[in-house]
Amino acid sequence: MSGLWPAVVRVRRAGGRPDVVLRPLRRRDRAEWEALRQAQQGWLRPWEAGSPRPGRSASFGRLVRYYDAEGRAGRAQSFVVEVDGCLVGQVQLSQLVWGSSRSAVVGYWTAQQWAGRGIAPAALSAVVDRAFGPLALHRLVAYVQLDNQPSTRVMEKLGFVDEGVARGVIFVNGEWRDHRCFSLLREDVRGRSWVDRWNEVECGGRPT
Repeated sequence: MSGLWPAVVRVRRAGGRPDVVLRPLRRRDRAEWEALRQAQQGWLRPWEAGSPRPGRSASFGRLVRYYDAEGRAGRAQSFVVEVDGCLVGQVQLSQLVWGSSRSAVVGYWTAQQWAGRGIAPAALSAVVDRAFGPLALHRLVAYVQLDNQPSTRVMEKLGFVDEGVARGVIFVNGEWRDHRCFSLLREDVRGRSWVDRWNEVECGGRPT
């Protein structure tokens, strides 16, 4: 994965909306990151994946090293989402599989005060462009809980295809939960920039 990680991606948004920056988590982010995560615990708890075998939480320094090692090894790419110099969430390509599959799982979260402002779709569009561009993947998958209507709408706006329900696929808030499986293929994108497509949608156009 030489040359593909670390990476910084700037999403230029239309209509005077603030740019969205995707970048690796850094050591100097510690205070802001920990304050953000603490403030969003209640907001994220019903949706965020966890471990069925809970242990001690990783220290911030270990988390930074883990994300960097996963990126350099080609197993995942984890970005913080930044708007106007402030951390507002995270977006990830995880479970990267190469060889004959060339696939990854997409995940994200945004702080409550930034939800519904187009930040998540903009960040995800940039990840789509990266996945089907520099990473040359073929398939992206996103899992959404059945009652998570906001994320379902995000997937629909971004052109992901609903493949149905995956039973007990992710451990969330103390139990294995069913999720809808949404996918996007290289053939669906047809070489088009998904950031450009999302900018059209935000400006009131219809995606083509």
